[in-house]
Amino acid sequence: MTTTAPRLGNALARLLILAAALLGTLLAGAAPASAHAALTGSDPKDGAVVATAPKEVNLTFSEQVAMSPDSIRVLDPAGRRADTGEMRDLCSGSVVRYGVELRAGLPDGTYTVAWQTVSADSHPIAGAFTFSIGAPSSTSVALPDQTPGGGLVGTLYGIARYLSYAGFAVLVGGGAFVLACWPRGASVRPVQQTVVRGWLTLTVATLAMLLLRNPYTGSGELSDAFDLAGLKTVLETKTGAALTSRLLLLGAAALFVAVLFGAYARRTDPKEKKDLAFGLGLGGTVVAAGIAGTWALAEHASTGLQPGVAMPVDILHLLAVAAWLGGLTVLLVALYRAPSVERSAVDRFSKVAFGSVSVLTATGLYQSWRQVGSWSALTGTRYGQLLLVKIGLMAVLIGIAWVSRRWTRRLADPATREADADAGSDEADEVAEETDESAGREPEVSEAEAAEPTEAIDPQRAAQLARQRAAVATARRKRERDADPERAGLRRSVLTEAAVAVVLLAVTTVLTSTEPGRTEEEAGRATSASGPAAVPDRPVDIRLPFDTGGVDGKGVVRLSLDPGRTGANALHIFVERPNGKPLDVPEIKVALTLEAKDLGPLPVAPDRIQTGHWSASGVQIPMPGDWKIQVTVRTSEIDQTTIDKNVKIG
Repeated sequence: MTTTAPRLGNALARLLILAAALLGTLLAGAAPASAHAALTGSDPKDGAVVATAPKEVNLTFSEQVAMSPDSIRVLDPAGRRADTGEMRDLCSGSVVRYGVELRAGLPDGTYTVAWQTVSADSHPIAGAFTFSIGAPSSTSVALPDQTPGGGLVGTLYGIARYLSYAGFAVLVGGGAFVLACWPRGASVRPVQQTVVRGWLTLTVATLAMLLLRNPYTGSGELSDAFDLAGLKTVLETKTGAALTSRLLLLGAAALFVAVLFGAYARRTDPKEKKDLAFGLGLGGTVVAAGIAGTWALAEHASTGLQPGVAMPVDILHLLAVAAWLGGLTVLLVALYRAPSVERSAVDRFSKVAFGSVSVLTATGLYQSWRQVGSWSALTGTRYGQLLLVKIGLMAVLIGIAWVSRRWTRRLADPATREADADAGSDEADEVAEETDESAGREPEVSEAEAAEPTEAIDPQRAAQLARQRAAVATARRKRERDADPERAGLRRSVLTEAAVAVVLLAVTTVLTSTEPGRTEEEAGRATSASGPAAVPDRPVDIRLPFDTGGVDGKGVVRLSLDPGRTGANALHIFVERPNGKPLDVPEIKVALTLEAKDLGPLPVAPDRIQTGHWSASGVQIPMPGDWKIQVTVRTSEIDQTTIDKNVKIG
């Protein structure tokens, strides 16, 4: 009924606003490009001072990465390339290590190692560190502030990722709902429009991801989306192949949709319709599994533990999500735009949803074990925390689905609805007559006039006809509402279920771009084992706000003392503005005092490495205790301040 369309429009508008707001919040709170592969070690190490120039610099990662000739760059103090650009694959067994050779005859000074690559699950990662030959020196190297996968390009890529999941769910779940639950829905126009829009959304989102892939993993500049050379490079990667395959499969999906809403919808012979439904179901399942496989091929399931098991499980998980949430979307449209949807169709979808939940539970348990691995990672990592949120939303969704199922059981039978419809015809006539009386007992409109276009009738008679039509429509809506009030309750519960599903899909989207808890913990353990932190002591990391009172005199000092124990330590100081950007100051001085032993102050004169970064090696801590660290910051010729903090060392 056309009079119910505005309600559906308002409901869907609220869902879209909720989706946009939630997705924006989650993307803003997440790291721009989570490190799915982590740097676990390097040679030379960060901050190391070596006596002679090494022959090469190598990096060790927690999992496989895609390296290019420019993935590792070594820059001398003047910002010139100090490496030969020849990448060396040093991987051996489970050890993922790559190196780059250095030029001969490098002078003393501080060198910057900047690296950028793509992890095996398609997410860009990058970082930088410094080491010194002979002695630290100043450097003119300025590294980009923007993290790969961040900025406007990262936001657009995240939105496209979300829309691709949503489009897949509506396309696959909508088609399954029509074939398995409501064959008559193939000829209902609002249902057709919903499924076609799902196909369009997935297609456009996939094209957007393909174009944005080059700047997303590289420069971060939106203009590079139209760089043909960059697009060619993307097509040669695993992710590019997956996105291209998805577009090809969407061509087959378009044919499926055309047959479903064309030949299948027009079939009247039950046997022919059943045979065509079998063919569509078989072919549609193959195409849907293929599209789901493009995610499994390029993301979390393709790397880490048991990829041969994880990828089929991931495909099942995505298909179950689509059958449930996509079918729910089409059911919502049917309840608002085609209220005559049979109770048997809703019953059948209830069973499909129950089966989907069972599959989601089984596959979700396996995925959780594989990606999290421990109770500590479940609560102590961002991935684990998001997973807990997803589990909570699933529980809420199942609870609302249970309420919807109760409303389904109370739906009026078709026979009852037909009897009510016959009884309601008289009511519609009565309301029309009452409208005539309220309008001054205007003469009734003849059948010929009712069939004639309104423009061809006298204006007065046209107004009367419009009032009578409105009265009949109002009576019809009231009759349907009073005859089956349970249907209104079902609409409300399904709408609530869809709103929670929108939130759940947004959380799932962010979860796919977050470093798995197992990987994060293993990378942390590997980093600890590869360096001085193999001993139980922890580095000292403190933050000291300061205000010298002059122009540009406010900021924060971040001080790190590694390994934070007696003996020689490496000192790193980072001076930042209140907004987190590096602050260049003329002078930094540090003094260490152990007041309990009346020892100190022991002065430390760090060297400037680059803007906002000062460092000193071989800082001696003679004995353990509660040391006071004093930092003097000078921001101009006359403005300076001293700040201090007590820390336990050794």
